[in-house]
Amino acid sequence: MSNTNPKFDTFKIGGEIEVNRLGFGAMRLTGDGIWGEPTDREEAIRTLKRLPELGVNFIDTADSYGPDVSEQLIREALYPYGDMLIATKAGLARTGPDQWTPLGRPEYLIQQANTSRRRLGVEQIGLWQLHRIDPTTPRDEQFGAIRRLLDSNVIRHAGLSEVSVADIKAASKVFKVATVQNRYNLADRSSEDVLDYCTEHQIGFIPWYPLSAGNLTRPGSPLDTVAKRHGATPGQIALAWLLKRSPVMLPIPGTSKVSHLEQNMGAHRIDLSDDEFTMLDTKTKAWE
Repeated sequence: MSNTNPKFDTFKIGGEIEVNRLGFGAMRLTGDGIWGEPTDREEAIRTLKRLPELGVNFIDTADSYGPDVSEQLIREALYPYGDMLIATKAGLARTGPDQWTPLGRPEYLIQQANTSRRRLGVEQIGLWQLHRIDPTTPRDEQFGAIRRLLDSNVIRHAGLSEVSVADIKAASKVFKVATVQNRYNLADRSSEDVLDYCTEHQIGFIPWYPLSAGNLTRPGSPLDTVAKRHGATPGQIALAWLLKRSPVMLPIPGTSKVSHLEQNMGAHRIDLSDDEFTMLDTKTKAWE
């Protein structure tokens, strides 16, 4: 790889909690359909224990992953967390594998945040995010519940997930939005306006599904070409592109295997040139 400097770039969530910009998404630690225990529980625990050794100090999870399983595994493997930020979310109810139902009643959100706090074993959740805005509950009521969680010190900072710029502006009238978690990757940039807004306002942007590349990984594609030039995998280049795209970008690639984790974390050592970044930025659309 072109850069062997192991130092991570950092970002301060809420202007105060400094994290390394390449984090870890804990959704894939669970069973099929993001339901139940992992197929290989011991490997999942080993993967989590490897995180601090690799310099990862930002983990993204949710009460709905399992449900509960992801948070339980994180506590088992990593508690006490030291300087790690364990961010979690609520607002999606689970009725079975691959089934997700928005549920944003204020009393439910407050209950779930408190339950996550106990499950993780912390006095205060450093970053808690509304997993989805429930269309059946007034948006301002959901934002009001977040304000109550902040005021009662259940959570320190709050964020949103799968939202528009208008949603962020509306929420910002009620509480300071520290992070936004939207789907974003080389192949899907439908949240470009949200990312630009977050960059302008120093809001951490957490791209979920960061490694989705589809046809972009085919032989001869721009992603494949750059990967070969750096002696890297297409996934590592896709993550390096995200990191270069914006200083507020906080990718959270997830896995339940140590080998895949180690490969993903190698992305922070890749220094894309401006020309490589521009080529990936502009020419990949023809390969989607």
